[in-house]
Parts: sequence; structure tokens; C-alpha cells
Amino acid sequence: MEEKCDKGFRVESDLLGSVKVPECDLYGVQTMRGLENFEISRFHLSDYPAFVKALAITKLGAAMANHELGLLTDEQYNAIAQACREIMDGKYLDQFPVDMIQGGAGTTTNMNANEVIANRALEIMGHKRGEYQYLSPNDHVNRSQSTNDAYPTAIHLGLYMDNLRFKEHYKTLIEAFRKKGEEFKSIIKIGRTQLEDAVPMTLGQTFNGFASAMEEELKHLDEAADDLLYVNMGATAIGTGICAEPGYAEKCVAALSEITGWNVRLAPDLIGATWDTSSMVGYSSALKRLATKVSKISNDLRLLASGPRCGLGEINLPARQPGSSIMPGKVNPVIPEVMTQICYKVIGNDVCVTMASEAAQMELNAMEPITAQCNFESIDILINGFETLRKNCVEGITANEAKCRNDVHNSISVVTALNPVIGYKNSTEIAKIAMNTGKSVYDLVLELGVLSKKELDTVLSPENMIRPVKLDIKPRKHL
Repeated sequence: MEEKCDKGFRVESDLLGSVKVPECDLYGVQTMRGLENFEISRFHLSDYPAFVKALAITKLGAAMANHELGLLTDEQYNAIAQACREIMDGKYLDQFPVDMIQGGAGTTTNMNANEVIANRALEIMGHKRGEYQYLSPNDHVNRSQSTNDAYPTAIHLGLYMDNLRFKEHYKTLIEAFRKKGEEFKSIIKIGRTQLEDAVPMTLGQTFNGFASAMEEELKHLDEAADDLLYVNMGATAIGTGICAEPGYAEKCVAALSEITGWNVRLAPDLIGATWDTSSMVGYSSALKRLATKVSKISNDLRLLASGPRCGLGEINLPARQPGSSIMPGKVNPVIPEVMTQICYKVIGNDVCVTMASEAAQMELNAMEPITAQCNFESIDILINGFETLRKNCVEGITANEAKCRNDVHNSISVVTALNPVIGYKNSTEIAKIAMNTGKSVYDLVLELGVLSKKELDTVLSPENMIRPVKLDIKPRKHL
């Protein structure tokens, strides 16, 4: 339950008039306008700590540059810097209540940050909140900036920050699949193409294949994240740098690099960079790429565990909850199911990011807020999905070794392994007879005298069916 503020109100003014602001709150009049105008979603700035931290980093970098250029007094700079660092440490998160989905190209978010920093800085300086004659959200905290450069810069830095967290969870899930690959390395099973029996493989190869396909996406994530380190700070309103002094952009970006330890770079063309949100499209696309793989893998887990008696039944997923309100004993693959749904949401978010990016007009993209929300949301729900998939599913998977082995022995497709040894014609004939009679390929090869038992066992040994081999065996008979 939220604590009730009983400290009264202060009055703040803007272009449109005066507004009462709760004295308990660090934000001000423009944040209040945003709260009134954009009661849109359940996604609020405070729900994305990395974004809030990145806003504080951006404002600190600007303050460092402004101070170096003599545009802030020592007292003003020190107060702004302390306020920013407090926010970077996780304080005042509740003071960022604005809706992530908003009009104004992010102005509400930018001003929310400016006002919180300004009012906290005023307290540090020994003044009251709202006494902006000493330190102003616009004239000092937002000095040399526009929403149109500070806001996208903060998005970029916030996403880069969240990507570092995202990769650790993703790598941990990959490792869980690797461990199962090692655990199941000796279990022979039938592979499948187009859901039809194919050729033998090991269950370990299946799980290592999952891990390898997922691991391949790390380089694409890194490439997309690196693009985020190009920022347009110093562009101000449209990229011309109006209201900024010469050298400010370079000093600000250098400060951002110093604060973060990352290779933050100034975009080569600030006009183009101010309306171009393709780096967010690129990052969203990288999330979509891996989401399609994780969804496929989750659906494969469902298929491999299907049954338990009338499906594939090659693996067992941990039982997490009763699966039916009417069918006793039924247990559903709920964890892979929820992971797949998360992936669908991420893919949908990517469509939204793409459309919002395309909607840039002239020198600005007013739809940038939704691109930020979608990317931050995709990261969060994927992380949550990875954790539940790993802990509640992958780590507890067991193999039905006997079922896997029997399926291989009973499969007609095992004849494919014989093809290089006995020839396509012999193999086709044996497959036809097996389908018509129900006899196994193994028994038919011996019955028809095509190979000896020793030769057949050599060809059909697990180690010779799961990788390229050269065998010096010839058919004893042609059918």
C-alpha cells in the first residue's frame, strides 16, 4: 500500500499555467502534465530501471560537458552530479511514474528526469523544491540539450545496459542445454524431417544442436548492441546543434564514455541520427532472431515429450502442475508453452518497432517512445522466460532411453544407413518389404542374406550412424 503524502502541495508553472505538485514528489509541472495526458498502459518509466539509470547517466554526461565549458557553476554542477549519481545507484525510482507510451517524442520522460534531478539538486544546495531560480530543469539540467538528443541517447544506453544483463541469462540457458547434450550423448534415437522418421542420431546431438543454434545469436546481439553506442548528443532539436556551444557534443560523448566505461561514439551525421531509429530496429531484430529459435526449440521439447504413451515419448519434462480440470493424471508441457508465447510477443514487438521506426517524418521520429517500450519489454520477458525454461524444465529433463533405442530398431528409415554399403536398389527393396510385412529392416537384411550379422551390426552401430564414416563392407547379394 502506498504511503499517503500529507506534506501538502507546491505550485509550479509552465506555458499552459500553474499546477499543484505534491510536495512529497521530486518531479514537477511537466511530469504532472504527462501523468494527466498519458494514462495509457501499465508500462511506466519506473518499471525499467536501466532506462532510468541511463537517463541519469545522460544528464550527468551533459552536466560534465557544460561545467567544463563554464556553463554551470561549481555548485550547480556538483549538485546535479550528486543527484544523477544517486539515481544511478537506484534511488528515487518511484519518482519516474510517467507512461512509457506517450506523445511528444519523449518530452514527458525527458522532463521527468530533468525535474527530479533539479529538485533533488536544489535540496543538496540547501533550497526548496521548485525554487528553480537557483537551478532549473530546463536552463541547467537540460542545458545544451533537447529531448531529441537526450531521450534517444538514454534509450540507447539503457538498452546496451540491459543487453549485458540479458546475455548472462541467455548464456546460462545455453549452458543448461549443453549439459543435457553431454548427459544424453550415448542415447541413440531417430531423427526426423518433416515430422517423418529420418536417420539415427543421439539425443545428445539434439540438445547440443539446440545450444549451438542459440549460441550463434550472441554475435548478432553484440553487433546490434554496438550500434546502440552511436548517439546523437549535441544534435539538440534537429541535428544542427542549436543552443549548444562548439565542442559540447564531443565533450559530452567523451563524458558518457568515461561514466560508463563503454565505447560511446558520436554519430557521424547528427541530422540523420536524430530521426533515424534503425539501431533500435536492429536490436529488436536480434531479439526476434533468437526468439524464433527458442520458440522452435520449445516446441521441439513438447514434441519429444509428447505422450506419455501415445506420442514420441523420447524425453520426460518435469511435471509442474496438473494439466486438466477434467482428465485425471494429465500433465501438460506448460513451461515450453509459455516460452513459445513469450517468443510470439517478442516477434510482435519487433513488428511494432519496425512500423514505429518507419513513421519518422522530416527531422524527427515522434514514435520513438513505443520503440523503447517494446525493446525494454522484450528483454524483460525473455529473461523471465529463460529463467523459468531453465529452472523449471531443461535442468529436470530425463531421457526414455529404451523407447529411443526401440524406435531406431523398428524404424524403416534406418535403411538409409545401409544405402552406401548395399546400394540404393537393395535398400529400396528392403524398405518396401519392411513396409508391406511389418518386419524390421535388421531382420530382413539377415533373412535375405544381404549382409552377415557382424557386418550388419558394424554398419548399424551407433558410432557409425551419427557421423560420416568409410566402411570396407560389400553386399553379399543383390536383390
